[in-house]
Amino acid sequence: MSSPRAEIGLVGGTGLSRLSGLQDVQSVAVDTPYGPPSAPLQVGTLGGRRVAFLARHGHGHSLLPTEIPWRANVHALKQLGVSKVLATGAVGSLVEHLPPRSLVVPDQLIDRTRHRVDTFFGEGLVAHVPFGDPFSAALRSVLLEAGSAIGEEVYDGGTYVGMEGPAFSTRAESRMYGAWGGTLIGMTTMSEARLMREAGFEVVDGRFRQRQRVRQVLGALAMGGARSGLALLGGGEGQVELRG
Repeated sequence: MSSPRAEIGLVGGTGLSRLSGLQDVQSVAVDTPYGPPSAPLQVGTLGGRRVAFLARHGHGHSLLPTEIPWRANVHALKQLGVSKVLATGAVGSLVEHLPPRSLVVPDQLIDRTRHRVDTFFGEGLVAHVPFGDPFSAALRSVLLEAGSAIGEEVYDGGTYVGMEGPAFSTRAESRMYGAWGGTLIGMTTMSEARLMREAGFEVVDGRFRQRQRVRQVLGALAMGGARSGLALLGGGEGQVELRG
């Protein structure tokens, strides 16, 4: 029996291990050359689109960032036919002007990870992919409009500094990252975005200073809040709720 298909991937970060609101949901365990993904993918229909949800840290938030099977996660989404991905998660801020309850849609990345395999290439396969602009401009516009639709502060652009963890940065490191132009700091987006570029995905990343905002922004997307060019979720009447 063939696996169900999906065109859109939703990757949930800290505290977001389940996605309700999907219709005709199937839990799909995907085998990959890199082992199993963080958790079985939840595949269903949302707003008329086929969606696959993946809990990045596994059920019960059981995986440290360094332990996440990054290549398996990306490969599993690819096997199901996903071509567009919305990744979410909680972050820290490196600048004072970003208040809590705000949504930031970064457009750049700085890599400070150290212990992760973050490429599908090597072992005789040599390739180099462009990564100057890590995120899809079209999908960023959709997410920004959806964020504005819920009436909260939305910030267009910024640089996400991806650190290894699990310890947070020292004060000296945070000052250095701020001097480099860093806006946000977290432990996940860097590895994910690089592998997704190699796999040919269109990717947008939305980072929240309060996890509750994820529910409302995705709800706006599913209910057609971003009407002009809603290429990501396509409108419809489904209400999204994310639960930790």
